[in-house]
Amino acid sequence: MSITIRPATEADYDDVARITREAYVHGGHIAEGDGYLDMLGDVAHRAKHAIVWVAELDGKVAGSVALTLEGQEYSDIARAGELEFRMLAVDPAIQRAGIGRAMVEAIVDYARAVEGVHSVSLTSIENMTNAHRLYESLGFERIRERDWKHEDTGLFVFVKTLES
Repeated sequence: MSITIRPATEADYDDVARITREAYVHGGHIAEGDGYLDMLGDVAHRAKHAIVWVAELDGKVAGSVALTLEGQEYSDIARAGELEFRMLAVDPAIQRAGIGRAMVEAIVDYARAVEGVHSVSLTSIENMTNAHRLYESLGFERIRERDWKHEDTGLFVFVKTLES
């Protein structure tokens, strides 16, 4: 089993859209018909305004994530000096194979190389408890005072401060 993290190409967009929507719906995080699914499926727009990566498992797209900085269109919570990641998704058929962990580790490694970035942040839907455990196991801390809501959905903020 070989996991590769790389920038997404246009050829990946359909897989990224499918995987992201399926991960959110099949995981019970959002319902079919939720308007957020349109945003999750618009990978071309996301790639135009953020960095989009895919994770490949044995040469097949298995997951994706978007990276953004404070003030950019896809940034929800990033503050100065934070690299924010969003829409982390792994194909539900192969979750728990280490793909999410590999993507988060790659994000943290990348953030260490970005000048001016001192931490990594993310927002997670309150019911994504498996994801919360993953983030915490990788040194992210929930920052309750930064938690927020979108409509009726509770959103938790996690931050990892990078070592100097």
